[in-house]
Amino acid sequence: MTFSIVARHGDAYGVAVASKFLAVGAVVPDARLGVGAVATQSFARFAYREELLARLAAGEGAQEALAAATALDEGRETRQVGVVGTGTAATFTGSECNAWAGGVAREEGDTAYAIQGNILTGPEVVEAMEGAWRESAGRPLAQRLLAALVAGDAAGGDSRGRQSAALYAVEPGSGYDGCGVLADLRVDDHSDPVTELGRLLSEWEMYFGKPEDVQPLDGALADEVRERLARAGFEGGDLATALADWAGNANYEARLTSDGIDRRVLEALRAATA
Repeated sequence: MTFSIVARHGDAYGVAVASKFLAVGAVVPDARLGVGAVATQSFARFAYREELLARLAAGEGAQEALAAATALDEGRETRQVGVVGTGTAATFTGSECNAWAGGVAREEGDTAYAIQGNILTGPEVVEAMEGAWRESAGRPLAQRLLAALVAGDAAGGDSRGRQSAALYAVEPGSGYDGCGVLADLRVDDHSDPVTELGRLLSEWEMYFGKPEDVQPLDGALADEVRERLARAGFEGGDLATALADWAGNANYEARLTSDGIDRRVLEALRAATA
């Protein structure tokens, strides 16, 4: 009923998942800073999330942790699980999962991933997800997870249709106030949940992402920003203060920097004062 990717990129961990199932994000994904990430699906055993993360935290590798956890579960042949730890990845598909069901797990340099799905249109879904993951090398983890999910959806995804999707990822210092939550997004009931998840991720990164493509606030750019801030009702005094007041009012304060103005903040200011 579900396809997912569990992955590590450097010291970031996360899960992206989609399904013909209401609020899949409430059941499948979990991740913990400095430890790993887990996806439990196909007659999901919710307890796997804490069990596997606890085993990873205790020093077990992904394969070892997954083998031990499934051995204790009498219903394991109906389950599907993906897990990634500090340097390892593993996936499990029980013999009683509904077809098509399967997965792949690999470790490559500073990344590792487990991709799995059940009741899929075919193995091409997993293959497309793995290809998208590799092709997105160099991009941030959340964007790579989304790219894999988009590819799986385009390749056929859940054979029953679409309903929900989710993305949960953690990274030290990321997110609101540096809390470590890189992304925490759910589309619980939607006709095109993966596309909607992509829209939400773009919004999340705007509100909680780190500054990017920063330009110094001097010369013609400083004049433009000052004029646009005045047009928006934020004028007088120090330019940096006026910009901070406007950005704070729009909830863009995470993207403020003393080095100048973030590209996306500048785009938003231009759009707001066009």
